[in-house]
Amino acid sequence: MKLDSKIPEGPVAEKWTKHKLNVKLVNPANRRKYSVIVVGSGLAGASAAATMAEQGYVVDCFTYNDSPRRAHSIAAQGGINAAKNYPNDGDSIYRLFYDTVKGGDFRAREANVYRLAEVSNQIIDHCVAQGIPFGREYGGYLDNRSFGGAQVSRTFYSRGQTGQQLLIGAYGALSKEIKKKTVTMYTRCEVIDVVVIDGQARGIISRNLVTGELTRHVADAVVLATGGYSNVFFLSTNAMACNASAAWRAYKKGAAFANPCYTQIHPTCIPVHGEYQSKLTLMSESLRNDGRIWVPKAKGDKRPANDIPEDERDYYLERKYPSFGNLVPRDLASRNAKIVCDEGYGVGPTGNAVYLDFAEAIERVGKDNIKAKYGNLFEMYNRITDEDPYTTPMMIFPAVHYTMGGLWVDYNLMTSLPGLYAIGECNFSDHGANRLGASALMQGLADGYFVLPNTINDYLASEKIPKVGTDHAAFAEAETVAQDKLDKLLAIKGNRTVDDFHRELGLLLWENCGMGRSEKGLKKALERIPQIREEFWKNVNVPGSADDLNQALEKANRVADFMEFAELMVKDALERTESCGGHFREESQTDEGEALRNDDEYAHVATWEFQGLDKEPALHKEPLVYEEVKLTQRSYK
Repeated sequence: MKLDSKIPEGPVAEKWTKHKLNVKLVNPANRRKYSVIVVGSGLAGASAAATMAEQGYVVDCFTYNDSPRRAHSIAAQGGINAAKNYPNDGDSIYRLFYDTVKGGDFRAREANVYRLAEVSNQIIDHCVAQGIPFGREYGGYLDNRSFGGAQVSRTFYSRGQTGQQLLIGAYGALSKEIKKKTVTMYTRCEVIDVVVIDGQARGIISRNLVTGELTRHVADAVVLATGGYSNVFFLSTNAMACNASAAWRAYKKGAAFANPCYTQIHPTCIPVHGEYQSKLTLMSESLRNDGRIWVPKAKGDKRPANDIPEDERDYYLERKYPSFGNLVPRDLASRNAKIVCDEGYGVGPTGNAVYLDFAEAIERVGKDNIKAKYGNLFEMYNRITDEDPYTTPMMIFPAVHYTMGGLWVDYNLMTSLPGLYAIGECNFSDHGANRLGASALMQGLADGYFVLPNTINDYLASEKIPKVGTDHAAFAEAETVAQDKLDKLLAIKGNRTVDDFHRELGLLLWENCGMGRSEKGLKKALERIPQIREEFWKNVNVPGSADDLNQALEKANRVADFMEFAELMVKDALERTESCGGHFREESQTDEGEALRNDDEYAHVATWEFQGLDKEPALHKEPLVYEEVKLTQRSYK
């Protein structure tokens, strides 16, 4: 496999503008002759489907939810970055670009990141025109707040429900096209496989989750906007239906997978409270603008938080990182929370929590102002924990959140499989080893509204795409394989539930491929994962049938993919013997205990090619070339 990133020549600030002039176009009258499948209807999928339909393409859009408005994008709380510099505090497109590259610990493509920063301002203008109710100052101007990893305020927000409001905007744009019949929407349909004909992605096999029916869908190009794979850990902030299946099946059909070990740990989540908990709840990073993080100075101090005097509290982020304080990037905030808890300073029933305290902010600006900023987040915390964060500090602990790894894509967002595109969290391209907060919404909308609609034309206009129908043998073969897998899962009739296997796999990964990693732990996981997978295929119990609504079968099909993906994830982590971003190898740290990169050997994208389940995947390395930023050891002190 030869990887060609197709990064344009010239200065980084001119690449995207020149590239748009050089890509081939499809005549407006000819666009109706081309069809595109978009899988996923979150921010990336909905915006891409709506925009390409507006351009004139025939679009089929698929979601496993009952409505596009149920996409997981709705769960993003804190905001969306853009380099508008409205607060006049020194921000610029270049500074957003630099902060993103640095935040990702210098493990992202410069060209992609600069384009993201450049497009960010267009996103805000577009969303304001849609009527998105961004927070505003008293005079009516758009307001900004700070997020981790930056010393400027560049995050636009809608209280603590920014993702929901942005998704409503994209959903409105999509609904308009559905009404015009330029988009055909398929709800409660899950992709079972990608169909490849003569080396080109030409369609999908979909399963109706209500009736169990498998259907064939053909197109000239296929776009995956299916999110990330954090649920491989079982406990994560993702919705429980989020999965890796579409991307994993694309990988098995020839699309390379990049940096699968890159997963982000979010520092502000409600701690695990029970052995049989099924998911975790995110508390927005925006809370770190006004909340102060601390633990008692004495180990094992079980006094109520409000009974611990100020001089007996350790505001450890403010102490260790005075320049950034509580607004250090997510990886540093997460790792330091783990460190203090591992040392015995953690709070709460389990000792795996730290305090996020708003007492000082409430005294400084008043309860009403804090309520105006974070009221819905405080209410959510109160409902889950039955504690009042206005009077008692929140308890938080890191949890698996976002994934920076994903399908490898070139500058045009096309995977290594011609005709197959991956956008949003589904690809690897923009965040390096640690995503800056408030950049997920930015990437999803950048890819969907502005990047993909400009680059997919080049493929459709340049490639010879023969007309085929769903009667092609490749569709029949893919459908047969998919049905056989479902039948096999139903026939096992074992003694353990799907969740039981998933929980065991997730705990193994969290302990050995989570915030802290070591050669010993990763090798242990690599030895154990095939054993869990073998037992799964012998002893899982999936009740019901394949020809009706069967959520146990849905889960089993996805967990079967997790069982395979987890092994690749750990292989990638074992191969990368450096610490970078949120991926802390215990063997690679500075004298002060910070992540220590190895730029001589690992300044590359680790890209894996499927060779067969019983064979080792092939590793290909895309070198990361830095022309604009200097590779330095990160410091937020």
